[in-house]
Amino acid sequence: MSAMDEQDILTATAALDGWNVEAGKLAKSFRFSDFVAAFGFMSKVALVAEKVDHHPEWYNVYNTVKVELTTHDAGGITAKDFELAAAMDRFAN
Repeated sequence: MSAMDEQDILTATAALDGWNVEAGKLAKSFRFSDFVAAFGFMSKVALVAEKVDHHPEWYNVYNTVKVELTTHDAGGITAKDFELAAAMDRFAN
């Protein structure tokens, strides 16, 4: 899988709610009612990420989970990142 070009990334990002590109990575912060809800979200995502062998960079503080996605072996953002982002959006809702 190869990295997407800038225009394709902008087009795909516009189709997602609240995602943007920061320092060459697809990024979003999710806010939940409390720590348990945030951790539950991370647990759901972890199962999918492991299954598809595509793991996020993420940071959790209490009820907030900040996510950054990039495909390291492709050297940039790929369709895999957008697929995982869409799954995260489904789990967050």
